[in-house]
Amino acid sequence: MDPDQLRVSRLRAVRGPNFWRLAPVIACDVRLGTLEDVPSTRFPGFAERLVAALPTLREHPCSRGIEGGFVARLQEGTHLPHILEHVSLELQTLAGSDVSFGRVVASGDEGVWWLIVEYEEEDVGLQSVREAVRLVKACMTGEEIDVEEMIEDLHDLLESVRLGPSTAAIVEEARRRGIPVRRLNSYSLVQLGLGKNLRRVQAAMSDYTSAIAVEIAQDKDDTRRVLGNIGLPVPQGGIASSVERALELAEEIGYPLILKPLDASHGRGISGRLDDDDALRRAWEANKDMGRRMVIERFVTGRDHRVLVVDGKVAAVAERVPAHVIGDGIHTVRELIRTANQDPRRGRGHTKILTHLPDDRLTDAYLAKSGLSVDHVPAAGEQVLLRATANLSTGGTSVDRTDEMHPDNVTACEMAAGIVGLDIAGIDVLSPDISVPFRENGAVIIEVNAAPGLRMHSHPSKGTPRNVGAPIIDMLYPPGTPFTIPVIAITGTNGKTTTTRLAAHLFRQTGKTVGFTTTDGVYLQNRQVMEGDMTGPFSANIILSNPTVEVAVLETARGGLLRAGLGFDEADVGVVLNVSADHLGLRGIHTVEQLAEVKAVIASVVKREGHAVLNADDPLVYAMRDRTGADIVLFSTQPPGENRKFEDHIARSGIGVRIEDNEFVIRRGRLRIPIARITEVPLTVGGAARFQFGNILAAIGTAYVQGVRYDTIRAGLLSFFPSPSMTPGRLNIIRVGEARVLVDYAHNAAALEGLMDMVANIPARRRIGLITAPGDRRDEDIRAVGRICATLDLAVVKEDENPRGRGNLEITGLIVDGLREGGMPGERIEQIVDEMEALERGLEMLEKDDLMVVLADDVPGVLAAVQARVGEG
Repeated sequence: MDPDQLRVSRLRAVRGPNFWRLAPVIACDVRLGTLEDVPSTRFPGFAERLVAALPTLREHPCSRGIEGGFVARLQEGTHLPHILEHVSLELQTLAGSDVSFGRVVASGDEGVWWLIVEYEEEDVGLQSVREAVRLVKACMTGEEIDVEEMIEDLHDLLESVRLGPSTAAIVEEARRRGIPVRRLNSYSLVQLGLGKNLRRVQAAMSDYTSAIAVEIAQDKDDTRRVLGNIGLPVPQGGIASSVERALELAEEIGYPLILKPLDASHGRGISGRLDDDDALRRAWEANKDMGRRMVIERFVTGRDHRVLVVDGKVAAVAERVPAHVIGDGIHTVRELIRTANQDPRRGRGHTKILTHLPDDRLTDAYLAKSGLSVDHVPAAGEQVLLRATANLSTGGTSVDRTDEMHPDNVTACEMAAGIVGLDIAGIDVLSPDISVPFRENGAVIIEVNAAPGLRMHSHPSKGTPRNVGAPIIDMLYPPGTPFTIPVIAITGTNGKTTTTRLAAHLFRQTGKTVGFTTTDGVYLQNRQVMEGDMTGPFSANIILSNPTVEVAVLETARGGLLRAGLGFDEADVGVVLNVSADHLGLRGIHTVEQLAEVKAVIASVVKREGHAVLNADDPLVYAMRDRTGADIVLFSTQPPGENRKFEDHIARSGIGVRIEDNEFVIRRGRLRIPIARITEVPLTVGGAARFQFGNILAAIGTAYVQGVRYDTIRAGLLSFFPSPSMTPGRLNIIRVGEARVLVDYAHNAAALEGLMDMVANIPARRRIGLITAPGDRRDEDIRAVGRICATLDLAVVKEDENPRGRGNLEITGLIVDGLREGGMPGERIEQIVDEMEALERGLEMLEKDDLMVVLADDVPGVLAAVQARVGEG
């Protein structure tokens, strides 16, 4: 019973809706080796050690549904992956995350289990699984392990990666309104909305924030001058680049004074009250490393207020109180600080409502100015300040004063934000009483801040919490303003790329900018911006983060769903074309029914007000109607009256798309909308490409429910050609001399059956095939490729450049077996491993009126070679 037999691999964050959950999860493979059938009870003392290390595991109900349920199962004997699930979740919880979902699923591969756990912060979730493995192994062997340090490290990691309080306040309000949120870096840069309607925020700064306004706000002297120019109350002052100039200004202004660096923030470098030249010299010397230029201002007394102005309107007001302790006549300042920091509301940085009171070198220096030290014992009720400024980041507290502010003062602060030019501004005001007009009590505006902190308003120490995220969202998205764009998600075993391209083409006919992703790249309009298999979340993000895109059409494959989840949370239209045997045996998906569960994620994420476009002829796809709350659109290639499900659907006034009298037709109850005849649509190749009918119907239904006009849909169908430019590698027919070459990417049995049906309906003297299959398919699937292609007159069997784990000639051997099983004589079969050599051989074989079908691996290379032959004459 070697603990090292417990191994975790393929540990990853699945960031979007996925096969296991419609929310982010951490997923990994757990291998147990010789521990596969070993329950927890086989390790003496294991349960006791684990519960002693994490006593809060006693609270887990597990499948028993009662507190203590998990510990009971632990003591009875349970599986190690199940234990990892609970330990990982508990470690995250103790670190400060709010998580509870976890699952252990048999992967279908012998000796491999899928461990799935929820997370709030990706890095914390990943590390919690690693630490769970370490802790479980230690409990197996009795090794000592410092669990407190483990949790502390996870907590520190959580605080280092989670959004700051200001960004979090905005994001929380955005999510409450259903606005998509995408984090753009590991700090606080966040995208709200999608495509053309996206906005970006970072803390309390938005993409509306003026760079010039930020420059003014950062220069305290510029701010003072700008405000003074419109008659707002500001302290008298000036700028000094030397102590000599500072002394000159002091003589002009008169003491008491205050000194602060010109462009510092968060209260850094601000002196206390300066009453004479010696004090000014000392303050200059102490702060000379903070900047070359210093602001010298008249010292003004009053309570420190922060006024938040959003989009020209005051949103909240807070009085800020500097970090301090209240004496009891018994304890020292240091002891009082330690006692105050035990308050559960206080934490490091911005982790809690309040920040820890400081006990550091700066505290010592500030107390020394008053002749005090941390060893001083203040009298009962005596207030001892620990900092000169009232910043929350240095332990200050806040009191909400929003409802107390005088209307004249509201106007003054709104003017201040407006003249500086900030969309979100923090106005710092010194006033004895904010409810009295500034002009009556000598109040002054001392600073205007860009990206002001929001925590003091959303989580004040006293008073009413203010939802300051709401006015910011109102500014970014005024009522009635769209915050997203139509997102069309398309999946299925076959036809995804063609349907995606056709749907994108139909939307382009409306004049909108369309971004789409396919197995051959990412496209903006019809221009490729990135090449490669782009059917996962990375490529979706490229489109959804582009501020020019008005419609997103996203091909979505099973690989991306299993590996990383979807790249979006919701879709306006979800299209599922079909489900058939392909990629079985990979990533734990062994049956067509399991594959359908993966594809059903697309139907599950369609908005309630959206549409799920489903194939009524495929029972597995039709069953997905129960997985969505959206309106259902069915399509069927069967003749009218033959699909009872379709007939019942339109009888209930549902939307359907089918073929009637050789015409593509939209049905909405009794309403019949003819679009185009089959033979008019180039994609059908004169009606021969029957396997394209379903793709066309799905694209028609998608465009229709998104409001595209019937005549626009028709125009789009009639102008979409299966050519190398519009559908590279999909039904590309190229004339070479007096023969024709058909290049296609069909790579599984269902796709090949449709393609061979079309080939049989195209007049030709001989039909020649260049045949291959991906090496990561099952042996029976590769043989099936050969059997289906046995109807051809001649076959040249080749291999993909990447055999995907297969040995040399293994793929060609299986295909040849299938060809022979299908009845093709051996003398009509050739084997040429290299694709380009096989293509050259096929082109040499071509004679007048022949048709050669190329199942291409390197689509661009094959198309280029064929077109080069055309160019040769």
